Amino acid sequence: MADRPIDSHSGQETTGHEWDGIRELDTPLPRWWKWVFYATIVWSIGYWIAMPSWPMVSTFTKGVLGYSSRGAVMDDIAEARAAQSGLLSRIEQASLEQIRTDPALLEFALAGGRSAFAVNCVQCHGSGAAGNVGYPNLNDDEWLWGGSLQAIQHSITHGIRNETDEDARVSDMPAFLRDEVLTSAQVNDVTEYVLSLTNQAEDRASAARGQAIFAENCVSCHGDGGQGNAEFGAPALNNGIWLYGGDRETIRETVAYSRRGVMPAWGQIIDEATVKKLTIYVHSLGGGQ
Repeated sequence: MADRPIDSHSGQETTGHEWDGIRELDTPLPRWWKWVFYATIVWSIGYWIAMPSWPMVSTFTKGVLGYSSRGAVMDDIAEARAAQSGLLSRIEQASLEQIRTDPALLEFALAGGRSAFAVNCVQCHGSGAAGNVGYPNLNDDEWLWGGSLQAIQHSITHGIRNETDEDARVSDMPAFLRDEVLTSAQVNDVTEYVLSLTNQAEDRASAARGQAIFAENCVSCHGDGGQGNAEFGAPALNNGIWLYGGDRETIRETVAYSRRGVMPAWGQIIDEATVKKLTIYVHSLGGGQ
């Protein structure tokens, strides 16, 4: 461009633009930079042609090479499933006892069960299976419905008090106060007696009255010593292990209004092999019978 000012300090031509008395030097880009820039343009055109890149209404351009990271992952998954197919087939056909006594199947089941537990169960039972208020600890040896392989499999498959599986575990403890089976004073006495089973009672007279009420209303499920009964899903009351809490107020609320914990019927959600792997894994946590 003709008649562009020359910078007096550097002797270099300027662009002709001026801002607040400041002029911009017309410094050309390095040649190597230009060639790199041109190369990236050529590369991008080649990439558009070779690889999936252009989104469309419901799909995308596949590219000459037809490669996609999603497709690669799906291929990896298919390859892994093919590699596992033999073990999965054996898991499906084997009994729980056979899986437990076969080292290869046991290792495979434990690994798969751990993964399935992390996806489906940790939200309630916790990442370490230690449970939470209303959700059982699976590490101890206290089981509401039994801790044998068969009992655990049944609980996982059919769930607890759900409305989707007719074989779900069900135990219906009366809400003794709400259902007007007991008066408020009687509920207090039963609560005191239950506390006495773990040496927490403070009122011996109240606990004595509560023992008589307990014998009439509660022993059929919880046992005459409060030892519980897995056949009915009735928890032990004499060992200090509590699902909802063992303080006075929580026990009273349980007696007065009952509890209705729910667990899905996982047999309707996951396949049979995964149920078996979960069963083996939960049984291995330390409290399996």
